Amino acid sequence: MDVFIELNQIQAEFQKDLDLASDLAQLDQLKIRYMGRSGSVTNLLRKISSVQKEDRPRFGADANKLKSEISDFMSRKANEIQVGSGRKTIENLDVTLPGRLPVIGALHPTTQIVREICDIFVSLGFSVIEGPEIESDKYNFEMLNIPKGHPARDMWSTMWIDNPNHSDTNSTLLRTHTSPMQARFMESTTPPIRIVVPGKCYRYEATDSTHEWHFYQIEGLVVDKGISFANLKGTLYEFAKRVFGDDRQVRFRCDYFPFVEPGVDMSISNFKDSEGNRPIKGKDEDWIEILGAGMVHPEVLKSVGYDPDVYTGFAFGMGPERISMLREGIDDIRNFYSNDLRFLGQFV
Repeated sequence: MDVFIELNQIQAEFQKDLDLASDLAQLDQLKIRYMGRSGSVTNLLRKISSVQKEDRPRFGADANKLKSEISDFMSRKANEIQVGSGRKTIENLDVTLPGRLPVIGALHPTTQIVREICDIFVSLGFSVIEGPEIESDKYNFEMLNIPKGHPARDMWSTMWIDNPNHSDTNSTLLRTHTSPMQARFMESTTPPIRIVVPGKCYRYEATDSTHEWHFYQIEGLVVDKGISFANLKGTLYEFAKRVFGDDRQVRFRCDYFPFVEPGVDMSISNFKDSEGNRPIKGKDEDWIEILGAGMVHPEVLKSVGYDPDVYTGFAFGMGPERISMLREGIDDIRNFYSNDLRFLGQFV
């Protein structure tokens, strides 16, 4: 067969096959049939050696033109198929259907309760400050009336940090409480002082339903002339009412903390109602401890340069996760750090 006639036949057959192609898969098959290694156009070009010498330039030009036209037609057809598919999608879209709500994040429950507690104290005239989590022995213990070798240090299971640049290997630690900011702040500030210090603390303890090796604490400190235990009681009673309700009663009992004298723990009431139910679920006791407090020890005031005969103050500390557990009926502190969305989603 004459190669020029064959070229015209390929062109005509391609136009018919192109009109029949209705999707991209069929278009890919068409490309292989005509432009592949064994395709019609490829085989036609291999016949150039059999063409008369004087006809070869015309044959080469016509064959390359056909090859270019086939590529252009297939590109246009692919665009038409894609546009048509998009139109079908739009036609099948029911705009009256309700939309899908995006997944919305929320503050972690610990962050929520920390902010709530801080907001309560801010409304009472306190300021919020923060301090370092890597602390020195000086501020974590010594300036809080807990010298080296004092048995009170056993109350804190301390995580020490290796410090090769310091001769004393037990000089740097992960803070065991936020109380070091008492000394840090008083050291650089002249009374009056009213601050709360939220932050993360660390202790080398076994983890169970009520203990974690890392947890949050909120420390409070008030120092001024004439501060008395009555100021402490009134402030913390107001706090307890705002968190747990106006009908809640509080109780103070003597307790020991090295940096306060006298020291107390504060409990809130959990009495049964007429039907035998208690406000705090899962706690079958009349009083539940929520924080420790006391009047700032005179030695602590002296260590920062205050005259205890002129200035007095009170301090308190609480675990915000414990406050949240009591109010929300959470029975395991590990839930706060398990990253379980079934738990976290309840606080959105």
